[in-house]
Amino acid sequence: MCEGLIAKGLAYEADGSVYFSVAKLPSYGKLSGRNIEDMIAGARVEAGEDKRDPLDFALWKASKPGEPFWQSPWGQGRPGWHIECSAMSTHYLGATLDIHGGGRDLIFPHHENETAQSEGLTDREFVRYWVHNGFVTIDGEKMSKSLGNFMTIRELLAEVQPEVLRLFLLSRHYRSPIDFSKEAIVEAKGALARFYEMLNRVNTAAESASDRLTPAIESFVASFKAAMDDDFNTAKAIADLHDLTTATNKLLDSENSVSAADRASLAAAVKLLGEILGILEEDPAAMLDTLKRGAVEGLSIAEIETLINERLEARKAKDFKRADEIRNELTAKGIILKDSAQGTTWERA
Repeated sequence: MCEGLIAKGLAYEADGSVYFSVAKLPSYGKLSGRNIEDMIAGARVEAGEDKRDPLDFALWKASKPGEPFWQSPWGQGRPGWHIECSAMSTHYLGATLDIHGGGRDLIFPHHENETAQSEGLTDREFVRYWVHNGFVTIDGEKMSKSLGNFMTIRELLAEVQPEVLRLFLLSRHYRSPIDFSKEAIVEAKGALARFYEMLNRVNTAAESASDRLTPAIESFVASFKAAMDDDFNTAKAIADLHDLTTATNKLLDSENSVSAADRASLAAAVKLLGEILGILEEDPAAMLDTLKRGAVEGLSIAEIETLINERLEARKAKDFKRADEIRNELTAKGIILKDSAQGTTWERA
């Protein structure tokens, strides 16, 4: 690749190293949205570098004493970080990749430089779709071994049910940062229990001749597909699932019956959701039992009744967000609410 870029006039050799000439590629900066003039103003050349321009980046670095090296037309040296990735992807996947992922911190300079050298050599689009993820913080701080707040997925799954963790991560858009906390996991657990409780209610409801759920299910499927087409907007998809759950519970509260057609439609919608997002694929009754066994109670009867009354007032005021938060909080603590025309009752898991 280095020889090819030199032959095309996009790279040059200097004292045993090879550099990419950024000024020779007018499209440089298109991925990160950076302006070349602005980048030049903030760039600098390290001591000992023979670059023609501060923005030029290394494709091949001349070796230093004690470093690993390979023989090359320019002497002993090693490949640069950016060219390694382009060489591997081009060799194994071809000139154009459908999807290329990575953290948001890699957009510049790494992915910008990958794009420049790959497209400069092949004259073809390097990546059709870039997927850059945000980062998980812990209690507002970046995960770091030095801060002592670092944990592995294996360690986390020893404490958190896998589907709860998945729902927590899906609740934010993948490009956005997300803050991990015990409170956030409790909220995700409550939300997951709410979804499975709704499905369990549908499964155990009496038979009805009226397809009352059809509009809500059709609306959810359309909204879910639109959210997925909108840069994998899982946060919107989960919000749509909450809306479907609310609509379904409301209908079941007024008449605890579901038609065979609605059961089949809801099952198909949930199957679609599960195949794409990997949630709600377990048997509702069994999953609820799993979630309840891991629940932490720690609430007195008076505290439970206070929260139920607060939820009732929130519903009267049409503050459904707060009402759902209270239900999720109680569910996560092993308290199951039963709404009916006669009022709200509760039971311990």
